[in-house]
Amino acid sequence: MPDDSLLDLAEYISEKLDEHVVSHEFVHDELILHVHTESIIHVLQFMRDARECEFTVLCDICGVDYIGRPVRFDVVYSLLSLRQNNRARVKISVEEDQIVPSVSDLFSSALWYEREVWDMYGIPFSDNPDLRRILSDYGFEGHPLRKDFPLTGHVELRYDDELKQVIYEPMHLTQDYRDFDCLSPWEKIPDIQQHPEEETPEEPDKKGVD
Repeated sequence: MPDDSLLDLAEYISEKLDEHVVSHEFVHDELILHVHTESIIHVLQFMRDARECEFTVLCDICGVDYIGRPVRFDVVYSLLSLRQNNRARVKISVEEDQIVPSVSDLFSSALWYEREVWDMYGIPFSDNPDLRRILSDYGFEGHPLRKDFPLTGHVELRYDDELKQVIYEPMHLTQDYRDFDCLSPWEKIPDIQQHPEEETPEEPDKKGVD
């Protein structure tokens, strides 16, 4: 159970940002705010500048892929208040190919964090002055942390002795299945869930029993 100061902080932010905050919750005693995507700059600026908040450190921005959900992605902002000794996360839900407002003018660290989310998930950020790949190679195709991206990738990289340079070639694999439907392996084998001989016994008829 979060302490009283964090509960009061959650109520304060929700009251002051009523039009921008969808809901809030506590997970492992950490405050999580769900806000409208178009409000992310306003919310983060308030949480940075308000005296009761003072979340002046943006620790991370990460993406989450919920491939079966209508609004596929979440973008999560992790904040730290050194003065108040609090942590908070702000989450927005993002449709595929939806453009997210950049917060790089509020937090300089967002410049690289947003590049990483773009590189790994393909989520674009408007007004980021240098939105390009940061973890994968500039010629890389696709976004590796999307759940529909094959584990083996699409191309392989090697050094060609004749050309004296690094080249890309299509990946040639012998296995039959490279693209996955993201279902749990247990869902594909329903008879393994419960053995026919281990059927749950029916409850005894309790009629007439006091």
